[in-house]
Amino acid sequence: MTFLSRIMLLKSQAHFSTDVQRGGAVVNSATFKGTGKRKTEMAKTRVGLMFATFCVAYAVIGGRLVQYGYAQPETVSSILPADRLMASRPDILDRNGEILATDIRTVSLFAEPHKIVDTDEAVERLSTVLKDLDVRDTYRKLSSNSRFQWLRRQLTPKQQSQILALGIPGIGFRPEKRRFYPGGATASHIVGYVNIDNRGMAGMERYIDNQGMADLRALGMTSDAPLEPVRLSVDIRVQNILRDALVSAVAKYEAIAAGAVVLDVHTGEVVAMSSIPDFDPNRPQEGAEEGWMNRMTNGTFEMGSTFKTFTTAMALDSGKVTMRDSFDARYPIRIGRFTIKDFHGKHRVLTVPEIFQYSSNIGTARMAEAVGTAGHQEFLTRMGLLTRMETELPEVKAPSQPREWKQINSITISFGHGVSTTPLQTAVGAAALVNGGKLLPPTFLTRDREQADQMAQVVVKKQTSDDIRQLFWMNGKAGSGKYALVDGFNVGGKTGTAEKVINGRYSDDQNFNSYVGAFPMDDPKYLVLSFIDAPKTGEGGGRTAGLTAAPIVGEIIRRSAAILGVEPTFGEDGSALLVSY
Repeated sequence: MTFLSRIMLLKSQAHFSTDVQRGGAVVNSATFKGTGKRKTEMAKTRVGLMFATFCVAYAVIGGRLVQYGYAQPETVSSILPADRLMASRPDILDRNGEILATDIRTVSLFAEPHKIVDTDEAVERLSTVLKDLDVRDTYRKLSSNSRFQWLRRQLTPKQQSQILALGIPGIGFRPEKRRFYPGGATASHIVGYVNIDNRGMAGMERYIDNQGMADLRALGMTSDAPLEPVRLSVDIRVQNILRDALVSAVAKYEAIAAGAVVLDVHTGEVVAMSSIPDFDPNRPQEGAEEGWMNRMTNGTFEMGSTFKTFTTAMALDSGKVTMRDSFDARYPIRIGRFTIKDFHGKHRVLTVPEIFQYSSNIGTARMAEAVGTAGHQEFLTRMGLLTRMETELPEVKAPSQPREWKQINSITISFGHGVSTTPLQTAVGAAALVNGGKLLPPTFLTRDREQADQMAQVVVKKQTSDDIRQLFWMNGKAGSGKYALVDGFNVGGKTGTAEKVINGRYSDDQNFNSYVGAFPMDDPKYLVLSFIDAPKTGEGGGRTAGLTAAPIVGEIIRRSAAILGVEPTFGEDGSALLVSY
């Protein structure tokens, strides 16, 4: 067999052989099957390794996220977290739902100095939009090594649009909220104001923060969601009338300041209150210290003869004095080096109603003596006139009194000298003397009659309250309160003309005048107190309380009684009607 033939034979046999010899090793079909199995197992192993790698990677990422979640936030420059910048404040409404304060969206301008390309150019461009830009300070900020700087808080939409058009690298905007007060200065001392970071600084704005909102903000638990509005007891219509009357009086009587309050005698709600000078809460920095001072609650004054109301009520309520009693007012009272005399003395024996009507210092002092010093101090404490008043406004000053009460102190305090209280505190005490004898803490939030009755403290007998109402009405008709009279509304009250204390001495030419009145006196619903500080003139040229403070009360009642829902009555029995032809 030739060599070629042997080769062909072997080749043909290889086609029918199931065995293959490679490098001396024999590979059969089982070997092929083993190789495939190993490849499958290797593929599974690779997939498992990849899966394990992904699990480890995601576990590391998740762990870091948890770590970051528990880590304390770092303080970076003056920037705040976005949720704090955008945190909502509740709207403040008057009793009828009118908005007194609300949030509006705005933006603030910031810079990232490390991204500023040309500081000089950036400052120059910004000054074309922000005309009052402090160029030197802005250049310092943009040249610093910090990563964040505020440039201007609370821009207008127009300013934002113009700055965006400048295309300055490293300049951006942060969304914020700005507090807006539609009424401006109308109720500024009640509503208060917020600072640039929307935190309450005074008035009911500060009260809201003190109720827990400031703590929530510190914890980062506030949100951008609208909050339930806070409804006040204030009627913005009456508030506007009251403030307008005060502004006019300060100008007309050339006074330093003035204030007034309208109080619901049955609920203790403050329906209106203002102190002039005041400020615009949209621009509180322009108010300066004079405008920020709320003299109605944060100023204490010797209230003068209005305090004779409390002395008379004390004497009547003690049972030691009746409306039919008389006291000798012919001669001044001398105690040591002090002499007590009447401003317009009658120089005769006066009945209790005459002492009140003629505002006799001597007669009032005699009634205080009948009760005694200890009883006098106890009564004023019971009326809430010697302790700090409790209400929602944070700006409340504590009254002042002598460290030790002596007879001379009791005598001078009986007609309004020697104890200083806030005007609102005086109004609250007077309200208790005309509403049947119930002392109610004043509130700037809505309160109904049932709620008021639950917290009321009976401080005088009903008969005492009836007697004081009679004295108010008599003094309103024929005494010093004539300028507060308003036809159809039966206004009664008591004036107080006190010499101002200047540098520790009583001034002969400056008065602090006040008037406390209520209406209608047959069934009082509201009490109105006004004061005016150092008027230079008054009605008819005089400058006593009857000619300055009383007309303010009359003006307020004349313009607001209908709004308050008080119907006028005319004629002796109230049956007469006004007829228009």
